Amino acid sequence: MVKEWISGALKKVTLELIYEVVDERTKEIKDAIDEVKRRQEEDFRFLNQKIDTQVGQIRQEIGQVRQEIGQLNQKIDSQIGQLNQRIDTVIQLLIDISKQRSV
Repeated sequence: MVKEWISGALKKVTLELIYEVVDERTKEIKDAIDEVKRRQEEDFRFLNQKIDTQVGQIRQEIGQVRQEIGQLNQKIDSQIGQLNQRIDTVIQLLIDISKQRSV
């Protein structure tokens, strides 16, 4: 009877020790997983910030390119206007020369 009681007590103590070790290890694993999740969230936040910054820079550069295209279009329009004036002047001179020859 004592032997059975000791055997039962040893089993109970052994099981309690095993449960304690399992609980301890489970807590360590959960803590490690939580740490990995925390780092992952930090990495995602960092990457999102970096993406936002780069998107902002690209938008700014696109705005600058659009502005430069607008300036080039104005310059082209101005030069075309000047060219048209010169062509009109040349045509008028040719008409005048043609009139002078026929008189």
